[in-house]
Amino acid sequence: MKNILKLSLLLIVAMTSMSMYAIDDNFLLNVKKGNGNEISFTLNQIKQANVSIYDDQNNLIYTEKAKGEKGISKTYNLDEFPVGTYYLVVENSLKKVKHEIIISEQKTFLTTKAISEVYKPTLKNQNLAVN
Repeated sequence: MKNILKLSLLLIVAMTSMSMYAIDDNFLLNVKKGNGNEISFTLNQIKQANVSIYDDQNNLIYTEKAKGEKGISKTYNLDEFPVGTYYLVVENSLKKVKHEIIISEQKTFLTTKAISEVYKPTLKNQNLAVN
């Protein structure tokens, strides 16, 4: 019974510290209004992320490693892209987020809400002792 209680306590401490660690490095993609075939967005408090654009067949069209001191702000001109659906994927060490880009004859639109959001598993060694 003592071992079950100790293991339960250890599990609670580990889960709490993992969730706090994930919240600290969480990011939100803020979509800015673009002009014509431009999309703009900001990643607050993120210093480094991989930004990629895929077509509807999941073919990689563009990728870059974006960096910024207090965050990342990007604008992409999509004039050369044909009408269709594309996906903006932003990824850092903890999370991968996918947004939809819709290019029509009239305008280009980047969804503000992610269509998928995947947290990567992280393990943090905390040298916890169990008696």
